[in-house]
Amino acid sequence: MKRRNFIKNLSLSGAIASIAGGSSLSAYALSNNPEKTFNLDYAPHFGMFKAHAGDDLMDQLKFMADQGFRSLEDNGLLGRPKEVQTKIGKELERLGMRMGVFVVDGGDNWKVSLTTGKKEFVDTFVKTCEASVEAAKRVNAKWATVVPGFFERNLPIGIQTGNVIEALKRGAEIFEPHGLTMVLEPLSDTPDLFLRHSDQSYAVCKAVDSPSCKILYDVYHMQRNEGNIIPNMEKCWEEIAYIQIGDNPGRKEPGTGEINYLKVFEFIHNKGYQGVMGMEHGLANSGKEGEKALIEAYRKADSFK
Repeated sequence: MKRRNFIKNLSLSGAIASIAGGSSLSAYALSNNPEKTFNLDYAPHFGMFKAHAGDDLMDQLKFMADQGFRSLEDNGLLGRPKEVQTKIGKELERLGMRMGVFVVDGGDNWKVSLTTGKKEFVDTFVKTCEASVEAAKRVNAKWATVVPGFFERNLPIGIQTGNVIEALKRGAEIFEPHGLTMVLEPLSDTPDLFLRHSDQSYAVCKAVDSPSCKILYDVYHMQRNEGNIIPNMEKCWEEIAYIQIGDNPGRKEPGTGEINYLKVFEFIHNKGYQGVMGMEHGLANSGKEGEKALIEAYRKADSFK
């Protein structure tokens, strides 16, 4: 599934129109202890709890906080009006929540292929990195997702890798002074993408050699592309700055597929991970019952000792 379609499925684009205002959602809390949080810092997307919270983004944030979620992920942040970005940032601060990743997307991050070395693609990437810094300030974001683009069949893999590294160095120069980290995401959506494996991502990050260029390890994508999740995370751990979640098959909440998330989450917790865990998936069931099941799935997977 392409990232743009995934965003649409979570109703990110349609929610902007209903941003204004919002009433308290304490009555919506599903837990007897709304202050209860999780061992790890899981971050829902806008749209995940619309059945309970409605379309208003501020109400959705309040509902997330009521359930114990301490962060938000918003892939489509860069496409939101500046005043909406600012409002999200202020509400996150008020609720004591933090911002997870948004996507560095210059219009269509599937088409801007840094593998080619083409000046127009690199220029677009640099321009979008500069815009990302300003958006990040409005929501106090520390991470931004970067996808290098498609594999270029008429170029040797070494040349493509070199082109990607040089472009990412340009991005890192922009992000470093602002404490913003671009996290490279290897994906499984199509075999035509350049970045697909954790070891490949590790090598690129080592070559860029910047605190502003690290790995986004999406467990769903890596289960599909290479499996052996915990050992591969261990090998790449020093370059992993952000983690995303989704069970396989189906890309739904933990417990709906084959991944033993209880063990994966326990491993991540034992590594001392203090970052955000992005809930980059859909819901197995719709409506309020589906949302309740999602929350309970995270309670169960997070119940390690």
